[in-house]
Amino acid sequence: MTTEAKIEQATIDWLTDLGYSHIHGTTFTFPENEVVDKATLLAFIQQQHPHLPAELYPLIVAEFVNNKGADLLYRNRDFHLKLTKGLDYEYQDANGNEKAVHVYPIDFQNPENNTFWVVNQLSIKGKNKRRPDVIVYVNGLPLIVFELKNWFDENTNLQEAFNQIQHYTKDIPLLFEYNVATIVSDGNEAQHGMFNAANEWYAAWKSINGTTIVEDDFQMHTLLFGLFPKDRLLNYIKNFVFFEDHNGTLIKKGAKYHQFFGVNFAVEAAKKAIRPYGDGRIGVIWHTQGSGKSISMAIYAGILRSLPELKNPTIVVQVDRSDLDFQLYENFVLAKDLVGDVQHADSTDDLRRLLSAGSGGVIFTTIEKFRLKSGNENTLGEIEHPILSERENIIVMADEAHRTQYGLLDGFASNLRKALPNASFIGFTGTPVDSKDADTQEVFGETIHVYDIKQAVDDKATVPIYYEPRLAKLHLANENLDSEVDLLTMEQEDSSNLKWAALEDAAGSQERVEKIAKDILKHYTNRTETLPGKAMIVCMSRRNSVKMYDALSQLEGCPEIAVVMTGNISKDPIEWNPHIRTQEATEGLKKRFRNPKDPLQIVIVRDMWLTGFDAPCVHTMYVDKIMKGHNLMQAITRTNRVFKDKPSGVIVDYIGIGDQLRKATDKYTGGGGKGQPTIDMVQALNMFFGQIETCKAMLSEEIDYSQWKALRESDKMLLVKKALSSVIKYDEIANQFMLEEKKLTGLLSIVKSQPEIQDFAIDILFIQHVSKAVRNAKTPKGNGRATQNEIKELISRSIESDDIIDVFAMAGIEKADISILDEQFLLGVKKDKDSIAIKIELLKNILKDEIRMRLPQNIKKYTSLKEELEKVIDRYHSNAIDSYTTIAELVERAKEIQDEDKRKSELGLTDEELAFYDILSAKKDIINEAGPIQDIVHNVVKAVKNNLQIDWTNKEDAKAAIRLAVKKELRGKVSILELNAILQEIMEQAEGQFKEWRA
Repeated sequence: MTTEAKIEQATIDWLTDLGYSHIHGTTFTFPENEVVDKATLLAFIQQQHPHLPAELYPLIVAEFVNNKGADLLYRNRDFHLKLTKGLDYEYQDANGNEKAVHVYPIDFQNPENNTFWVVNQLSIKGKNKRRPDVIVYVNGLPLIVFELKNWFDENTNLQEAFNQIQHYTKDIPLLFEYNVATIVSDGNEAQHGMFNAANEWYAAWKSINGTTIVEDDFQMHTLLFGLFPKDRLLNYIKNFVFFEDHNGTLIKKGAKYHQFFGVNFAVEAAKKAIRPYGDGRIGVIWHTQGSGKSISMAIYAGILRSLPELKNPTIVVQVDRSDLDFQLYENFVLAKDLVGDVQHADSTDDLRRLLSAGSGGVIFTTIEKFRLKSGNENTLGEIEHPILSERENIIVMADEAHRTQYGLLDGFASNLRKALPNASFIGFTGTPVDSKDADTQEVFGETIHVYDIKQAVDDKATVPIYYEPRLAKLHLANENLDSEVDLLTMEQEDSSNLKWAALEDAAGSQERVEKIAKDILKHYTNRTETLPGKAMIVCMSRRNSVKMYDALSQLEGCPEIAVVMTGNISKDPIEWNPHIRTQEATEGLKKRFRNPKDPLQIVIVRDMWLTGFDAPCVHTMYVDKIMKGHNLMQAITRTNRVFKDKPSGVIVDYIGIGDQLRKATDKYTGGGGKGQPTIDMVQALNMFFGQIETCKAMLSEEIDYSQWKALRESDKMLLVKKALSSVIKYDEIANQFMLEEKKLTGLLSIVKSQPEIQDFAIDILFIQHVSKAVRNAKTPKGNGRATQNEIKELISRSIESDDIIDVFAMAGIEKADISILDEQFLLGVKKDKDSIAIKIELLKNILKDEIRMRLPQNIKKYTSLKEELEKVIDRYHSNAIDSYTTIAELVERAKEIQDEDKRKSELGLTDEELAFYDILSAKKDIINEAGPIQDIVHNVVKAVKNNLQIDWTNKEDAKAAIRLAVKKELRGKVSILELNAILQEIMEQAEGQFKEWRA
C-alpha cells in the first residue's frame, strides 16, 4: 500500500521535475533551533552584489533573518515586506565615495539566479521538537511548508493535516516567520492557504495553464505544476500575497488560482494593448461576485505600477456609483502593501486636477465626475469635455461599469474618452456579458479570463444558493398581473404609477404582512437553531418595510431587527422617524450587522444594502418585492459569501420571483444520479478468477498498469487517478466497482493459499488502490456534526406553514440548487438642501480643495487641518452643532490657512521649505547648531532637490541617495540616536511634496 512517506516522495519527485534540488533535512549543519540556512543566503547576496564591503554582508543577512513584531503574524509581515520590497544600505567604496544600494534576498527578475530546494524530514526545535514533511527553500529561506497525509489510510483526512499546521505554529513558530504559504494534502486532495487562515479559506489549485480546469488529476500534481514553476512561484510571492491591517488586526491573504491566472493574463494583455503598441482595448475579466474580484483589481493595479515598460502609469479606477466607489476604495487602501498610496477624486474639479497633475498613482472616481461644467450668468457652460491628459500610460479599470460605457457619442463615457484620448481600458465584472452588451468588445476588447458562478461554487469560493418559494398571495384582482410586472418594475417607489401603488398596497395589507411576519420568524428561528447566522428581508417599499418591522417586533421571540432606508424628514410620516438615520449612524448599523456576534439579527430593506454590501454571516433572504434581471441577481447574492461552516444561502420567496430567477439560472439547476447496486454472493477459486475479470472490465482499456511495481510513486498516483476518473463519473459505476472490489477481497481471503493467484498479484494491488481512492472520494472523512447540521438545515428549509404556500412541498420537491449570476444596478437619491446647507457645502468644498492643494507642501499640518474639517462636518451631520455654528467653525479653519501664509512670510521661507521647518523646529531642543533653524532648512531642502530624478519615489536607489545627502547636512547638528527619526519624517514629507518632480 502507498504510505504517507510515498506521498512525500511523489511531491519531491514532481518538484525535482520542476528543477528543484532535493535536500534531506539531516544534511543541514545549522542548529535545530534555527530554520534559515544563513550561509546560502549570504552566498546569494555576495553573488548579486560582489562589490560591497565584506563587513556589510553579515549585517544584511542579519537584517533579513531577524524580524520585528509583537506576535508571529506581525513578524511574518515584517519579513514579507523585506522579502518583496528589499532593503537599502549605504557604504563607502574603495575610493571612499559614499554609495547606496538596494538589496533583495531573491532575484525576482531572473529565477535561475536563485537556489530552489525541496527539503524533507528537517527536525526543528522550538517549544516542542517537530519535523514538517516538506519545506521549499529559496536562497536558504524556508518559504513554503507542506503537511501530507496518506491517501489510502481511511483514518486520516485533510482536516488532520490542517490541524497539524496549527500545532506547528505554536510549537515551532520561528519557521512561520518566513512562511509565504502552506500546503495541506491527504494525497487525493491538496489545498493551499495562509498559515493563520481558517480551513474554509484553504483552496485547491485547479489549473496548470490558467485556461483549463483540471478535475481528473491529482490535486497535488496540478498544484505543483500550476504554481511551483520557479518563475510562477516568485511572481506569486512578490505580487499575490499581502496583509490587510484592520485597526491593528492583521489578516494575511493570498490569491487563488483564478485570481493568479486572470491577473497575469490581464497584465500581458495590457502590455500588448496600451498605446502606441495597441488600440487601448485591454479586455474584460469576468470573475463572479463574491470570488475576490476587488482583490484581483488591487493586485492588478499594483503589478501595473511596477512594470518598467509602462513608465509609472496612472491607474484610474472607475465605478458607476458612489457607494461602490467607497467600498472598492477601502479594499485598495487595505491592500496598500501591493498598491501603494491611493487618491480619491471627491469632485469633478478634484478629478480634473488629479488627472492633469502628471504621471503615477491610483485615482478613484465615479463616472459621473466626467461631467461638463454648467455655466452661470457670466460664462457659458461647457459643450465639450476638455482634454486632461494625452499620456499613453493611463489605464482605466472599470468596475462593474460595462453597461455605463457604451454612450461613446455622448454622455459620461464619451467625456471620459475625450478627457483621456490615449488611455487604455479594461473592464472587471462580476456578471456575464449578455447579448444586450454586444458592444463590450468594441469598448474593452476580448474577454481575457472567466471565472463564473458555477466554478466558484464548485471551488467553494462562494456557497450555493437554494430557492424556496413560499407564496403569500396578493389580494389584487388583476388577471394580467404577470404581463404588467415588467412595466411596474421600471417605476420608482414614489412614482404616481397607479399599478405600482396598487401592488404596494396589496403587498402591504395588514393581514398579509402579519402572516408573512409570523412565517419569517418561525422559519428563521428553526433555521438558526442549527445554523447561526443573519437574515435580510426585502420589501416592496419603505412604507411596507416599516409595516413589516412593526409586525415582527410585536411577535414573541423576535430578535433585534432594524429597518435600513433613506429618509426625507420634510415628507415622511413622523412614525418613520426611528428608522431615519444619519450616514454615520447607518455605517454604525452596518458594522453591527456584519459582526456575527452582535445581537442585531435581521434587517429590513427596500433597496439599500442589496448591492455593494458584504456581510458573510448572512445566510437567508426573505423576498417580498418584485425584482427582475440584474437587480434580482445582485440582491440574492448577498447570501453567497463563504463564512465558517455556512453550507449555503437560502432565498425564501413570498411574492413570486421564481420565473425571473429561472431565466438566469436554468443552466445551473439539476441533480445527480442515484444508484441502487445489488450484491450476488459467490465462492471458490473459479469465481475468484471471474471476479478479477469483472473488476478489470470496469476499468478503462487505456490504463496499462502492467509495470506497476517499477513505477515511481508519483507515476503510480497519476495512474490511479486516471483510473479513478473513469470510474467515478457515474454513481452506479463507482458504487458497483467498490462492491466488486469488496467481493474480490473477500474471495482473496479464501483462496490466498492457492499458488495460481500469484499471477494476479498486480491486478489485485491496482484494483484495491483504485477502490480505496473511489471510497475516499465518495465518502470523505469529515466532521460528523457538520453533516448532522446539514441534514437539520435541509429539514428546516422544508417546513410548511398555514396560509403561506410552500410550493416545493406541494410539488414533493426537497430543494432546487440555483447558481446565481450577479448584476449591479444604479441607485440615485437626490437630497434637497436649503440655502444654509448650500452655503455650508460650498464653504466645505472650498476648504477641502484648498487643503488638498496645499497637502503636499506640509503633510503633517494639512492632514491635521483636514481631520479638523471632517470633525466639524461630522458634528454638523450628526446634529451636534447647528448650521450657524458650523459656518463659524469653517470660517475659523479658513483663518488657520491664512495664518499659515502669514507665518511663512515672517519666517522668510518658501512654500517648499515651511514643512521642513516645522519638522526641524519641533526638534530644536536636540539640534546642536548656532543660528536660526531656517539656515539648516535651506540646506536640507537644497540637498533633497539636488538629488531628485524622474519617478524617484519608485526607485529605491534614488531614495537612498536622498537619505544620504540629508544625513550629510544633519551630521554634527543632530545626535546619531535622533537622526533616523528626523530623517524618516523628512523623507515622508519629501515623497509627498516632490513626488511629481520633473526636470
